[in-house]
Amino acid sequence: HVEALLATLAGDAPADAPALAVADATAAPAAGVPDAGTPGTPVHGGPARTVARHGKLAFVGDGINDAPVLARADIGIAMGAMGSDAAIEAADVVLMDDDPMGIAKAIKISRKCLRIVYENIAFALLVKFSCLALGALGIANMWLAIFADVGVMVLAVLNAIRALRVPR
Repeated sequence: HVEALLATLAGDAPADAPALAVADATAAPAAGVPDAGTPGTPVHGGPARTVARHGKLAFVGDGINDAPVLARADIGIAMGAMGSDAAIEAADVVLMDDDPMGIAKAIKISRKCLRIVYENIAFALLVKFSCLALGALGIANMWLAIFADVGVMVLAVLNAIRALRVPR
């Protein structure tokens, strides 16, 4: 389980800051979401360092003023459809539909993919070591060795197809 510090950093005009918040502005303090920067404050300074001290920093931006922070963040995410070229170039990930909920979906997909990768590795090692042990005892033949090689690869690919189905 990963614990995360969630903070809203807004470098835009004060009137735009509520629209940039991850949670409803009135519910954010109650949910433990600190406001690491005040609207109108450049986010490339102290607020970003404050959040980064607590672990990894993921930053979402779309403007030319966001490019330095996108480049320095551990994970820079640019909103690509209406974002500036500088932000897109500096980011690690570009969301092409400008929907911030795509970040949550990408995290969900990546966790599912990692789980499938670990399953495939564990299954392949289990079958290969079992075949090795059976071969050392003189029980395994060439066909079992072929299955341990090619068959496991086919089963791993079929298992990986599960990653294509992601619920909305």
